[in-house]
Amino acid sequence: MPRRSMLRVATHLAPGVLPAYALAAQRVGERLGRPAELVVAADYGRCVADVDHVCFVCSVPYVLLAATGAIRMEVLAAPLLRGRRYGRRPIYFSDVVVRADSGYRTLDDLRGERWAFNEPYSHSGFLVVLHEAATRTDGHEFLGDAVEAGFHDESLRMVLRGEVAWAAIDSQVLGIWMRRQPSLRRRLRVVATLGPSTIQPVVASTRRLTGAERAGVTETLTALHLEPADQLVLHRAGIARFVAIGGEAYDDIRSMLATVERSGLLPTWWRPRWEALAAGTGR
Repeated sequence: MPRRSMLRVATHLAPGVLPAYALAAQRVGERLGRPAELVVAADYGRCVADVDHVCFVCSVPYVLLAATGAIRMEVLAAPLLRGRRYGRRPIYFSDVVVRADSGYRTLDDLRGERWAFNEPYSHSGFLVVLHEAATRTDGHEFLGDAVEAGFHDESLRMVLRGEVAWAAIDSQVLGIWMRRQPSLRRRLRVVATLGPSTIQPVVASTRRLTGAERAGVTETLTALHLEPADQLVLHRAGIARFVAIGGEAYDDIRSMLATVERSGLLPTWWRPRWEALAAGTGR
């Protein structure tokens, strides 16, 4: 029997959830009868080039790519996170954290202070912060100097080292950190919570997978929690289970991006940098 071609599953999300992505890739490969390879993507060039079959991707790049029509991707599923605050909905929050030994108690205290963000096409670490500023009367004065950290994990480290005053952290990522390092509950303070927002989607290339294969991916993801060993991996990543979801669920992200663009708070380099990436000429 000829060997089936490799199924490429890429993650563009936080490294702390990697075991759950690896599990999902393995189970999807088994369902489709193909060996699966999990790729940790360095940037969104892979999405633009449409080289992967399935992607765990941030909602902002999905919205930007879907708007161009340059590639065809279908939203298949999204996680439901564990915890009462999520209300069994595919949502998450951005928790604004500071050092516990600082004098910062509220979001207003952070006006003009230096902050860190994971990367500029992240919703939870960047866009949601600009959206919050856009809704404030002092929006343009509220945001101080910003530092691009690369990952939420590094944004947290920069806060802990005192290199920045604050950062907005994906609540799933922060929860993982708190469970792994309980002492952080004494070292960090959450001064505000932004959101909720629709959580990051799992998308599939409609060029690389047939409709039946995409349906198989959705069915596999939404059944992962039924196997006790797989459920344990999901729970360690803060995930209760996956649910089927469609692209229209991200209208909240589209609306927030439009608000930020109208506000003039997006850096002048934000759109050109994305367009260069989409054209394959830059990061």
